[in-house]
Amino acid sequence: MNRPVLLPCLLLALAGGPAAARTTIEIFDTAKAVNQACDAGIAAAREAAEAIREVPVDQAGADTVLAAWDDLYTAMADRIGPAYLQAYVHPDQAVRDAGQDCINRTTKLETDLYQDPALFRRVQAVAPEAGADEALQAHLLAEFEDSGVALPDERRQRAKTLLQRIEELGQQFQQNLRENDTVLTFGPTEQAGLPDAFIERVPADDEGNLRLKLQYPHYFPFMENATNAEARERFYRAFNNRGGDANLDILEELALLRRELAGLYGFDSYAAFATRRRMVGDPGTVHAFLDRVDNTLAPLQAAELAELTRLKAEHTGRNEATLAPWDKSFYLTRLRESRYDIDAEAMRRYFPMPAMTDWVLHVAEKLYGLRFVPADVPVWHEDVRYYDVRDRRSDNRLGGLYLDLHPRDGKYGHAAAFGVRGASTRTARKPTSVLVTNFTRSGLTPDELETYLHEIGHALHGVLSTTRYAMLSGTEVELDFVEAPSQMFQAWSYRLESLRTIPAVCPECPPVDADLVERMEASRRAGQALFYGRQWLYAQYDMQLAGPEPVDPMALWQKLESATPLGHVEGTRFPATFGHIAGGYAAGYYGYMWAEALGLDMLSAFDDGLMDPKTGAKFRRTVLARGGERPASEMVRDFLGRETRPNAFFEKLRNEDAASPQ
Repeated sequence: MNRPVLLPCLLLALAGGPAAARTTIEIFDTAKAVNQACDAGIAAAREAAEAIREVPVDQAGADTVLAAWDDLYTAMADRIGPAYLQAYVHPDQAVRDAGQDCINRTTKLETDLYQDPALFRRVQAVAPEAGADEALQAHLLAEFEDSGVALPDERRQRAKTLLQRIEELGQQFQQNLRENDTVLTFGPTEQAGLPDAFIERVPADDEGNLRLKLQYPHYFPFMENATNAEARERFYRAFNNRGGDANLDILEELALLRRELAGLYGFDSYAAFATRRRMVGDPGTVHAFLDRVDNTLAPLQAAELAELTRLKAEHTGRNEATLAPWDKSFYLTRLRESRYDIDAEAMRRYFPMPAMTDWVLHVAEKLYGLRFVPADVPVWHEDVRYYDVRDRRSDNRLGGLYLDLHPRDGKYGHAAAFGVRGASTRTARKPTSVLVTNFTRSGLTPDELETYLHEIGHALHGVLSTTRYAMLSGTEVELDFVEAPSQMFQAWSYRLESLRTIPAVCPECPPVDADLVERMEASRRAGQALFYGRQWLYAQYDMQLAGPEPVDPMALWQKLESATPLGHVEGTRFPATFGHIAGGYAAGYYGYMWAEALGLDMLSAFDDGLMDPKTGAKFRRTVLARGGERPASEMVRDFLGRETRPNAFFEKLRNEDAASPQ
């Protein structure tokens, strides 16, 4: 399963460090320290902006305006970037709350800057050379335009109000999910089927009742293994209600505000407003892509549903069995166990922690010519590890990487990569990425290993950036391309060529042979039509919510989900949990499948071997290093030597690319 990546787009590229070689970030122990850093960051930004305003328009150039603007953001980000991160990961709620407040304050500052006509005129006046200067100017002008700087005064002020409110609502939506402390209690009779290792590692009371939270590390193993259907239903309903009415209200207001914002610019929908800045260019291209996905999947979903329903009938002894949504994961797990001898929980012994961290870094080292060197630096929690990332050939330090891998109270509940500092060759700035996951300490399932490779792909996209300007560093690319490098890198989690290198870092690990890889791949494909059908549903819902006609978010969801093979469960409110479209992925969730098509196409370049350092070096040079300095389509063409095509993705959907251990 592909996990989401969180992009801190509010700060554009969070770059920084007054010392060029610095790659660690400031750690805050108190809310007061966060507030002080936020105050300092905002003050530094305003001071730098005033200096740009004083540049005569006829002297506006790359050095006086573009570089100065990049300096403005890097100076601000040194102070505000750590506050942004710690709003999501710090153990102290007071620190998290202060970080959240800093995010809201910074949003207001950003809108002020991009609505400033004097700053806009100076960016407009630059006559840049082709390359990074031209790309940064285009990036800045797009930000100015999207903030409403060229609108008449009344509409510009309305745009400012809308943008600030949209960001505040998006952050509140995420905070409501992140701070949800609901605990479900499951008694001994409801624990049947759960692996002993799972029961041993989750909280329980003195009577032996499990106390489970609405988080992935608890939810997925339970839904995959608990034989008690009523218990699964109870967990399913709670998990799909965890945002509550508050988040439904937020989503409805967001949709209305975004539609109004688009209207200020003359667009009939937020989807049209947003997609014009992306690879697809317009909503029509998105809908054509989604239609093709839907037409490909329809018969395959029906076949998979029939097979899982048959398994339920055999398991329950009821010939007229109907598959419920809370049954899907359970019977998929049974299918994988019986047909392919793949037990996800038992597979953790093949992928133990922390050995898998050593292996993931080992793969990256071999592929991209790197060394990850542990260093003892201040961190926000004892679980966090830091590495200097060095070029293997030159031993130059390229950047820094933090890993925060295990769950705890108050921490962001999914998996995400935060690009907290962007690269700048102009100032010799070194980038830093933070990888945040919620992995079990004992070991990973194959799905979790795939998640690890996906997220480390995002982190490396940031760390291996060598852009001239920090604001164009790392994942500052078109939204519908940002997932592509990570979608590609997932393949290293299920191919024999990469998996058989595990003994290099873990000699005691059970060997992964060709037979096991073939069974893992076949198991991975089981139920994939239903999985991608769900991805299609999310993308379709997102696009319709961002469409030209106002809709009630819950009514729209109920209508669309009711038309899917498993239908809608009355009383559940999935949209209240859909953090992607409350944030930066609004009118952009299609990008996961769009980017996967690009990622699978780029994967085809590794014909000489998945661990081929020559191809890895080319990918590092032509894609990862370039950030947003070039359009994504040009970078992909440079890497592949041709225009991209989605053939491999649709072959995968049709299950035509037969499993291969290579």
